[in-house]
Amino acid sequence: MLGEYTRLSARRIAARVLSGEVSARETTRSALAHIVRCDDPLRAFTELWPEQAVAHAAEVDRRVRAGERLPLAGVPLAVKATEGLDAHQTRRLLAAGCVPVGATATPGRGTAWRTWGHTERGPTLNPHHPRWSPGGSSAGSAAAVACGMVPLATGSDGAGSVRVPAAWCGVIGLKPTNGLVPARDRAGLNVSGPLARTAGDAAAYLDALAGTATLPGLAPPRRPLRTAWSPTLGFAGTAPRIADTARAFLNDLADADAVAPSDVPLPLPDPGPCWAALRGGGKNGKDAADARTTATALRHALDGLFASYDLLATPTTPNPPHGHQGPGAAMSVALTWAFNITGHPAISVPAGRTEAGEPVGLQLIARPRREADLLAVALCAEAIPPRPARTV
Repeated sequence: MLGEYTRLSARRIAARVLSGEVSARETTRSALAHIVRCDDPLRAFTELWPEQAVAHAAEVDRRVRAGERLPLAGVPLAVKATEGLDAHQTRRLLAAGCVPVGATATPGRGTAWRTWGHTERGPTLNPHHPRWSPGGSSAGSAAAVACGMVPLATGSDGAGSVRVPAAWCGVIGLKPTNGLVPARDRAGLNVSGPLARTAGDAAAYLDALAGTATLPGLAPPRRPLRTAWSPTLGFAGTAPRIADTARAFLNDLADADAVAPSDVPLPLPDPGPCWAALRGGGKNGKDAADARTTATALRHALDGLFASYDLLATPTTPNPPHGHQGPGAAMSVALTWAFNITGHPAISVPAGRTEAGEPVGLQLIARPRREADLLAVALCAEAIPPRPARTV
């Protein structure tokens, strides 16, 4: 089953386990074998839990035999190391039938930047090229999903930590609406969300996590969704090759009748100082007041935008994947963290590669609690053939 396992979606695995075609234990052993074979060079995992995983899979099999229709029965799940088995989202996914197989890499302690993954064996490598970082902080989770070690992995996104690694590893990363699930920080910025290869798997994950019913109605949009395109949000120094690649993919989605894009000037205030003040608790009175002013301006601008448009589209990151020496002056979260402040749901979908082979993500933002719109477009994105790109 090993070769077949890597091609199966989470939903297909669950369907096979529920039908009795395979057991959760068989699937878990295939996942663990694939991880052992593939993870040495990639370093997506910091530890594996083979005995615990097999025991958990046996419990899933027992529940299935007892008649439980677990929506994610037997699906191997990678768990972000900074969350672990006691995190709210991990518990929710295990209740839905997922089997936790190991902890995935996150940044090491004390780093001034978060877009990388660290293990005792060295840095986590990008599956597309070992010279690149996979992004972060959900680095190992994105890498593990991208190379087929698991179909689903947990992530958390306080400034872009799901969306950035999703973009650089070529998978789907969803930050739900703030408040849809319990925040992971006191500021309410850090939201749990999935790393997945398919829109259907991301929808199933969201439903298990938040108690929503996104998956049953998942389908392409009934009409092209009105989409505002902004490559910079008015402040980011987006590299032209990144903007051009993301916009070309947005045009492909328009050709598929998923979106109707328009170039829209959107001069948002730079959210960086606001985010830092909110995350730090606003201890300085002026910084706290300035943060409130910026947050209000961001929400007001987006309220105006969404009065006329269904979606906002940007590149997920303004820069390509950086190397393992760090990002330098690049601010990889420049286009993502505004939506942690405003609370809007946002998704990164693979948008192809630059001419140099660098992976690019297209970020889509929707009105609060309109994750269904994001997933509908992500579903259409899966049917678009990749554009040819030169390898590095």
